[in-house]
Amino acid sequence: MKLKLLVVDDDKLIHESIKMAVPTSWEVTFCSSLNQLPNNTFDAAIVDMHLTEKTIDPEGIKIISLLVGRQNNLEVIAISGDLNSELLESCLKAGASRFLPKPLSPEELVLTLEKIEALSLLKKASLRPHNASTRWIGTSPASDEIRKKIANSKSEWLPVLIEGESGTGKEVVATLLHNQEPERPWVQLNVAAIPENLFESEFFGHVKGAFTGADQNKMGIAEMANNGDLFLDEIEALPLEHQAKLLRFLESGEIRRVGGKNSMTVKVRVIAATNRNLHEMVKSNVFREDLLWRLQGNKITLPPLRNRFEDIGAIAEFFILSQRPRYNKQLTPEAINVMKAYQWPGNIRELKRICEQLCINSPLPMIRPSDVEILLPTTSDLSLGLDGLLRAYESQILRTSLGRVKDVEEAAKLLKISRSTLYKKLKDNDITVGV
Repeated sequence: MKLKLLVVDDDKLIHESIKMAVPTSWEVTFCSSLNQLPNNTFDAAIVDMHLTEKTIDPEGIKIISLLVGRQNNLEVIAISGDLNSELLESCLKAGASRFLPKPLSPEELVLTLEKIEALSLLKKASLRPHNASTRWIGTSPASDEIRKKIANSKSEWLPVLIEGESGTGKEVVATLLHNQEPERPWVQLNVAAIPENLFESEFFGHVKGAFTGADQNKMGIAEMANNGDLFLDEIEALPLEHQAKLLRFLESGEIRRVGGKNSMTVKVRVIAATNRNLHEMVKSNVFREDLLWRLQGNKITLPPLRNRFEDIGAIAEFFILSQRPRYNKQLTPEAINVMKAYQWPGNIRELKRICEQLCINSPLPMIRPSDVEILLPTTSDLSLGLDGLLRAYESQILRTSLGRVKDVEEAAKLLKISRSTLYKKLKDNDITVGV
């Protein structure tokens, strides 16, 4: 099905130029004023800011507010030849997600619509995960932000740095980044799995006779990934000597096989992933600061599962459903609440393992809270220290109480504390709930 685009502008020439530039995957509806707005739903809207004479509250602002009020997930592109800061801020406050200057650049307009289309596809895959080979599951604000960053990377060649604890889904994000342009070559390398003395040969390749055992020419992964994506997992394991060589490659795109005399230039997007704090490694002089700044031109930080507990139910249900028809199990709401109260130090990888064990060991078709509790670890990580353990336990109690009642008021009564105290504790523990 085609995506639907609404264009609100009183200039017929703008209508014609947009009609000529918009990709064929979009169906465009035009109107000229607030009074002509259709009641249909759309995937995106382009709204001009000066449909009438310049005023403090231009009609375009009212249109954006109205459209976003009707459809809060609408991607609105504001356009104007007036780039004063007051107008730009007003557009964002009204609900616009992007602003393009007039006269419109066809290339920039097409790129913007491509990113919106990519975001729409990611959202649809999340709602129907069984229809997608790789997907990011969840509707939490953190998940929405991750999908936006993935979509905004479409058609870009800047390096991408994906950071997050082990098991948070870094490889999934890297795959989704690539899947937006599946025609690109896709090459993966786990940096930690390559011996230090072989990295240069693996990355740049070598010529026959370059060293003992080099009995034939070998193409390196950078050359294999030409015009495509190169995923470097566990980038923190790269020794300092090779970090300098990777930096030079990122800056120039130039490669030369080990033992070779001729150089060549390739076009590659490097996607790097790490579960370490690279800024701390820079302070410890084990990671180059200039390489870090080059890699994080586009950074995607994945939160641990304990910080997006709203997504735990959807992720767990996906893992349970993935075991069908071999195991036909279903999670009860109470079992999901037990999962939400757990801290998940192993993140999504640990949740997947627990769900697989639940399918095997649960005696009934309906998975009960007791089935989950028996599989969750009961020992505490003493390395957290007393303060850390108390914070973790408090967070677990808060999540459990919110899972058992329908709102914050009842949770406060259950815990025998005031609403204001509960809200402060929720904020301290980075727990977001609906009011």
